Amino acid sequence: MAALQQLSPVFPIGSRINDQGHLEVGGCDALDLAAEFGTPAYVVAEDDLRVRARQFKDAFAAHTGDYEVVFASKAFPCTAVMRVFAEEGLGCDVASAGELALALQAGFPGERIHLHGNAKSLDELRVARAANVRHVVIDNIDEIARLEQVVREDAGPPQPVSIRVTPGVRGDTHDKISTGQTDSKFGLTGADVQNAIERIEGSDQLELEGVHMHIGSQLLALAPFREAVEAIAELPKFREVNLGGGLGVAYTREQEPPRIADYVQTKVSAVREVFGDGVRVVDEPGRALVANSTVTLYTVQSVKTNVSTYVAVDGGMSDNLRPMLYGARYEAHAAAQPATGGVPCKLVGKHCESGDVIVEDAHLPDPKVGDVIVTPATGGYGFAMANTYNGIPRAPVVFASGGDARVVVRRERPEELFARDV
Repeated sequence: MAALQQLSPVFPIGSRINDQGHLEVGGCDALDLAAEFGTPAYVVAEDDLRVRARQFKDAFAAHTGDYEVVFASKAFPCTAVMRVFAEEGLGCDVASAGELALALQAGFPGERIHLHGNAKSLDELRVARAANVRHVVIDNIDEIARLEQVVREDAGPPQPVSIRVTPGVRGDTHDKISTGQTDSKFGLTGADVQNAIERIEGSDQLELEGVHMHIGSQLLALAPFREAVEAIAELPKFREVNLGGGLGVAYTREQEPPRIADYVQTKVSAVREVFGDGVRVVDEPGRALVANSTVTLYTVQSVKTNVSTYVAVDGGMSDNLRPMLYGARYEAHAAAQPATGGVPCKLVGKHCESGDVIVEDAHLPDPKVGDVIVTPATGGYGFAMANTYNGIPRAPVVFASGGDARVVVRRERPEELFARDV
């Protein structure tokens, strides 16, 4: 009985090949899951989520007693997933009123929620204020007056805020998920940073507690995290430094992301060296908490060969937009024979786009109609970016743990595609 984790580290913790030669996730046979819940479907190993949350907390606790781990909810804005992290004692990063509503529904108290966003509306600021969020992260000068107006309206105590700065440090990642360079839609640079500090410190409505930065996502090297802290060394010493997230994950077996412990040690030591003691370290991992917790199950609908062999499944860019959006790479496995290679092929979706290619360089054993195919590491931004292109109802989310499985988000129904018509 081979352990799947030994063959490819991209599967959820605890995944394996069972006695029938089938993939098991959360103790559940993938073929049984496909038969019971249909495909496509996101299958989440709940225990994987909890293990990774605890790994982050333990890593920070080993280096500092003053820290907060905050889930960047945009990575997997699903109530059940967020509820797991609320139960594990994490905070929550939200970037809209909708994500805030999800966080509250999932059980996060307002004091563990941080509101982000580069274009917050007055209504969003009002909702955040009513929820008593821990921090509003100021992204631009215009936002200061809007937030002051909201605080004056309710005549309550000052609103704690952080300011987001752009450190001018870029990690090695795709342009569309890089945020730390000076030419960025996010954060303040140059004279605007000092202007914002002075404006907030002179305000009766706002209380400046910290600085926030985030240099990008899916980073597989640690040096840029240290460089980013060093780049803001001239700023005043605030009560807390929020370092964003950014830790990359393995989407294919060739990728080797840093260990959580090394990532945390790099960030905490950089803060201590630059700002000294007495500073709370806040971190906002997203995909690093969720990506490898999840697999997507598909069923093959057709196989044809011209120049290439095309294996077409019942999902695609409606449930995983990342390969089409910025060339993200994934592995593909046959759920019944997940440990073997096979025929070189393109795993493609059912959508009316030539670019609807899930895995460009898949290898599947004798692919045929009816096979269940699994793509691992789809927990980060798969569900978040799900859409109804071509009128395809969105896929369900299934939690698996200890051999039991349950639906936590049901499959969308066709009639819901026109439910908002008037």
